[in-house]
Amino acid sequence: MSTNKKQKGDFNPLLRIFVYAVLAIFTFLTIYPLFWLVMSSFKTTNEFLRNPMGWPIEPTLNNYPTAWVRAQFSTLFTNSLFFTIVSTLAVIFLSLMAGFGFAKIKSKATPLLHGSFIIGILLTIESVMIPLFLFINLIGLYNTRTGVLIPYIGMGLPMGIYLCTEFIRSIPDSVVESARIDGASYAKIFLSIVVPMAKPVAVTLAILNVAGVWNEFMLVNMLVSSDALRTLPVGILKFSGPLSSRYGLQFASLTIGMIPIVIFYLFFRKEITKGVSAGAVKG
Repeated sequence: MSTNKKQKGDFNPLLRIFVYAVLAIFTFLTIYPLFWLVMSSFKTTNEFLRNPMGWPIEPTLNNYPTAWVRAQFSTLFTNSLFFTIVSTLAVIFLSLMAGFGFAKIKSKATPLLHGSFIIGILLTIESVMIPLFLFINLIGLYNTRTGVLIPYIGMGLPMGIYLCTEFIRSIPDSVVESARIDGASYAKIFLSIVVPMAKPVAVTLAILNVAGVWNEFMLVNMLVSSDALRTLPVGILKFSGPLSSRYGLQFASLTIGMIPIVIFYLFFRKEITKGVSAGAVKG
């Protein structure tokens, strides 16, 4: 009894206040930049230069329609959605397939093949930009959707395969063995058993890939030169120049580009929370 009381009293009120204060500061530092961005999007460039941190004195809505038309946001949105959705689905499906093979289909080549994929986690975009650009040019995929999708999928696979392999290893071998005894093929086991059970890790991969691809700038800027294939981060660059920046239009563009990812997190917040907790590496 005394032990329970001691455990309940271990959390000192001063410590509780300190923890809440730290969390409040962290929350403020996270939310305020977004608030400042939206607030600045209602300013003209001149007003922003006069008072960057203040409230808009003469708020204007003209920045949004002007930015939408000048940046061709309908095209940018379509391209961003296409690259994000296709690459995310491909990374999830291919990672689950490879993870199932590495985790449940034993072979002498498994450790070598698994390691060759996992080592990709150590690679950064900056380290492969030049050889990737030369290779995409060499095979004739420069300035094409395929030439952008292949690197996006390739960069997402190492982490995806790692997470899926570790997660699928936690599925009892007896489940797979029972299905094999009943005459089920590996393809049927994968689609009917593994995929439904791997929903948490699939959600985790979706979170990582959607955020990464939607905000990605360097690869698509390097591999695409046509305005018809550019994405939101590259299109927003139109409002920045070496001599001047149209800040009102730029902030409005950034706000427009931010809205879909915010909606994604709000709409899937429960699944995201479950995916992050349940999709963690098990061992």
